[in-house]
Amino acid sequence: MSKAWFLAGGLILAATARADVFVRDDILTDPEPARMSVCHGNGCLYLAPVGLAPMQWQQLVALFHPQPDNAAAEREALRRAIAQMERFVGEMTGTWQDKGGTFNGGGGQMDCIDESINTSLYLTLLQKYGLMRHHRVVDRATRGWFIGGWPHTTAVIEELAAVPGSAHRRLWAVDSWFLDNGEPPFILPLELWKSGWDPERPQQAAQ
Repeated sequence: MSKAWFLAGGLILAATARADVFVRDDILTDPEPARMSVCHGNGCLYLAPVGLAPMQWQQLVALFHPQPDNAAAEREALRRAIAQMERFVGEMTGTWQDKGGTFNGGGGQMDCIDESINTSLYLTLLQKYGLMRHHRVVDRATRGWFIGGWPHTTAVIEELAAVPGSAHRRLWAVDSWFLDNGEPPFILPLELWKSGWDPERPQQAAQ
């Protein structure tokens, strides 16, 4: 099958370098719209091969047109794109039943390892095809250990523009684990996320 339709709108492939260590060697770390793998079953117990139809891919591309002209607008587009990817994939794998958290659902349930891997790979796909221009995908992050509570892992993106007055770039957690399948993930500063941020604590607001 020709890949020409993946490049609609003059999108240019961008090289991606990933150092993240995933839990299985057979995860496709260089996804394409028609060829991806999706974790589910908690801890990536199951790995499902999936592929988007041309019309589905074009729906994702359309979320980035007009192209976001700043990082905040791009993060909002990324939230919508991840939610749409989850809806597409949920119908293919049965993970449409996934509920927020780890122990709240039945069939198709995912934990934070599944969610963070899938989200990282969806973001990698968007980056690869030039849809993400103000951020780049970096390694996932984990907070907490068994002594202080259950560990929790999230996908992470790095904002490419430096923080004013600093040589450092800002890192953002992209966390879909708290939400049911197909809902836009939370994107918030990674340091806030690492501090134990929880959406049920109203005094902590994601940005």
